[in-house]
Amino acid sequence: MTVSRRHFTLGFAALGLSACAGGGTGVVGASGSASGPAADMRPVANAGYDAWVASFKGRAAAQGISDSTLRSGFSGAGFLPGVVDRDRNQTEFTRTLEDYLNIAASDERVSKGRAAFARHRGTLNAIEGRYGVAAEVVCAVWGLESYYGERRGDVPVVSSTSTLAFDGRRGVFFEKQLIAALKILQNGDISASKMTGSWAGAMGHTQFIPTSYQAFAVDFTGDGRRDIWSDDPSDALASTAAYLAKNGWTRGVKWGGEVGNGAPAGSPLTPQAGGPTFNVTSNFRVIKRYNNSDNYAIGVGHLSDRIAGAGPIRGSFPPDKYGMSKADRVALQSKLTARGFDTDGTDGVIGPASRKAISAYQSSLGMAATGEPSMELLRRLG
Repeated sequence: MTVSRRHFTLGFAALGLSACAGGGTGVVGASGSASGPAADMRPVANAGYDAWVASFKGRAAAQGISDSTLRSGFSGAGFLPGVVDRDRNQTEFTRTLEDYLNIAASDERVSKGRAAFARHRGTLNAIEGRYGVAAEVVCAVWGLESYYGERRGDVPVVSSTSTLAFDGRRGVFFEKQLIAALKILQNGDISASKMTGSWAGAMGHTQFIPTSYQAFAVDFTGDGRRDIWSDDPSDALASTAAYLAKNGWTRGVKWGGEVGNGAPAGSPLTPQAGGPTFNVTSNFRVIKRYNNSDNYAIGVGHLSDRIAGAGPIRGSFPPDKYGMSKADRVALQSKLTARGFDTDGTDGVIGPASRKAISAYQSSLGMAATGEPSMELLRRLG
């Protein structure tokens, strides 16, 4: 079984802020832990931010935000330096489909997904009955966005969105998110202290940004609140189904599948040159409305198939730019870790931890610490 301690969400990690509903922090849990937010995710004094908030409150009042909502929303809120750092230092990169699926449909994520589906089978089936979206697809979105609710984010949304609105790089976008967050508070769906999410303001089990929450979130439990933050994921899962349904999901139609492995009729797509080809349907394009990425939509679709009991991708992927196959990369990670150079998992994905381990090993041999994998390094490790 592939071992990985890296629990990624795959929305914002791949595409910055392109997701309409979902997303995440890139590396989930990066903004804090069970013991609370990281140190740089706690408010610090900032006179410029305070002046901006004062002026914003007038604009918010003009859009119907009450004085009491503004007081409660900004009580304890403040400028978060870590939010600005993360926003300015997002790494632009494109994962191959092979790497993406190694993370999105890892053995661990599939196993946890099957367990989560079994626990919530009744709710997921009821959601499918109401909205027409396949239960396993809803579960797969949940798995990619918050690792089945384990990594929902603990950053106060008013603080994160106001910090990003003040910072100005995408000020108009984040001021809209802040207004939407305050309207959610004013509606009584959640209290300010419990409205938390990623550093970029994506919230709950399936990582809705505030404007998408306003447009698509539903009260599936019937308690009068659209609570996507609760330990009970029912409202969040139903909201995801509602999102997909309102964006054109066709009941009873598969997302697609690998050609030669039970794929339905559809349009052929080969996201990685030399890799497997998929036939994709209109529902594949609906998944992309959640996150406009072919890799993301295939990740959701393939993970949903695995949750439902299907096997791995049958087709092979070509060697990477270093001439290494996945088996080679797994062997490299395993051997480095065994030598004391921890790669933080053996999933065949050469990420920052693996590159750090490679650099340390190269240094130990007196070599240039490039952090680049190679077949020569694999041979040296024996």
